[in-house]
Amino acid sequence: MEEYSVPLKQLVEEFSLEGVFVPTNINDICVVRSDVSRPGLPLCGFFEYFEGGRIQIMGKMELSYLFGLSKEERKKSITAFLSRNVVCVVVTTGLDIPEEMIDYFRQYNTPLYRTASNTSDFMAALIASLNIHLAERVSVHGVLVEVYGEGVLLLGDSGMGKSETAIELVKRGHRLIADDSVDIKRVSAKTLVGSAPELIRHYVEMRGIGIVDIRRIFGMGSVKLSEKIDLIINIENWVEGKMYERFGLDDEYTDILGIKIPSITVPVTPGRNLAVIIEIAAMNHRQKKMGYNTAEEFNKKLMSMYGEG
Repeated sequence: MEEYSVPLKQLVEEFSLEGVFVPTNINDICVVRSDVSRPGLPLCGFFEYFEGGRIQIMGKMELSYLFGLSKEERKKSITAFLSRNVVCVVVTTGLDIPEEMIDYFRQYNTPLYRTASNTSDFMAALIASLNIHLAERVSVHGVLVEVYGEGVLLLGDSGMGKSETAIELVKRGHRLIADDSVDIKRVSAKTLVGSAPELIRHYVEMRGIGIVDIRRIFGMGSVKLSEKIDLIINIENWVEGKMYERFGLDDEYTDILGIKIPSITVPVTPGRNLAVIIEIAAMNHRQKKMGYNTAEEFNKKLMSMYGEG
């Protein structure tokens, strides 16, 4: 599996971390692991399951322990810890960091930062951010729109009208996330998030017209940087004789990065208003998530009538 990374400097800027000691090679340091650690046991000398490459977080407990030791014990503890491939250390709660401790970080050329945030809040936010930056990802040919709060991914061959449908949806008050190419990240065991490659963000290609800037034409409210993928709609040409779902009783799913996303297939024929169909599909899916399944309710009524007959 491909390994992704995020520059440490980017995380520093994202969380407005104060640089206590910043090495000259800071631009070359990258983070490749989304898990972070509080080094309580390592500072006590237990390294059996210690894994390098993680961002280490020190709060009141760690600093209180260190400065409760003698100077020699403290030196031994910190230097043993810093010698094991520590990407960087962040001290939380705005705690004072003695010059003696900063000197050890200089000696091992290890970045040291400080934040005013408390330990629990900072760790939660950092892990969430790393999960996004380092998420497994894939690019697909399609269109991603937000319709009534649902992230709808439109898939289908070129020329099926996906881009024109996206513009029609934007005109009806919905939002565009990506056209033509959608970058999808698996940000958790249940969630996929889609966005547009930076180069084509907010643009739509319309055959016969060219590239259209949706943000400039329809305003900032017509676009969004990213969106969770809730529903996939496969658009295809109508095939005579093919059996298409008419009641909605059978659940279909599309597997992307190991996550199954609810999906439907919509056949296209002249005169079908795709934008309206997608709006109805999004509202129907939202209704299902809220516990009401129209197809099942209708089927119950049919069975009830059949039973009475």
